[in-house]
Amino acid sequence: MDWTIIQQSLPNFAQGFKLTLWLSLVGIVGSIIVGIITSLVQYFRVPGLRQILNVYVEVARNTPLLIQLFFLYYAFPVMGIKMTAETCGIIGLIFLGGAYMAEGFTGGFNGVSQTQIDAGEALGMNQYQLARYVILPQGLSLSVPALAANIIFLIKETSIFSVIAIPELTNTALDLIGMYYRSNEYLFVLVIAYAIILIPVILLLDWLERRVRYGSFGD
Repeated sequence: MDWTIIQQSLPNFAQGFKLTLWLSLVGIVGSIIVGIITSLVQYFRVPGLRQILNVYVEVARNTPLLIQLFFLYYAFPVMGIKMTAETCGIIGLIFLGGAYMAEGFTGGFNGVSQTQIDAGEALGMNQYQLARYVILPQGLSLSVPALAANIIFLIKETSIFSVIAIPELTNTALDLIGMYYRSNEYLFVLVIAYAIILIPVILLLDWLERRVRYGSFGD
């Protein structure tokens, strides 16, 4: 292990690190928004939209992100739709993540007690008010474990962006290995970089999950 080579590679990895964080953040936020909307449509069985979003969830969850990225990056330009690699990556992450988030949120929403819903209806709440004041607050708290797992999953999935030449962490490592043939050093930095991202996120999500469980169930 040559520490001089590792030190020289740090500026390259710093750029990949920042890009990985940015892509992860945008992808996760977008996935959460798509997931909540999709799960609410499914929960309230909105005619027409429900069937369309059911198809979306099944397609997204049953096709690899790799194939989705290839389709966005290579097939769309043939149809006249040109996007940057970063845009394709974000859209692909949101497309995949939104489906997984939707399943997690749906589980949380379905866990809301029917008594709570009946009480809201007895007060004269419409569907919008039920969603805002009853379903969303309780359902989101019940969805925290699934939300945490999906966030970690999506951060790891950014490593696949290397196939469309996005210069994130994995692509940076592969480029350096291809140029200088020092696999041990560059893979070591790659592992450390992902650990720096994932360990704080895991600890934060674990803390959030424990707080929600304590607040909701008094454990």
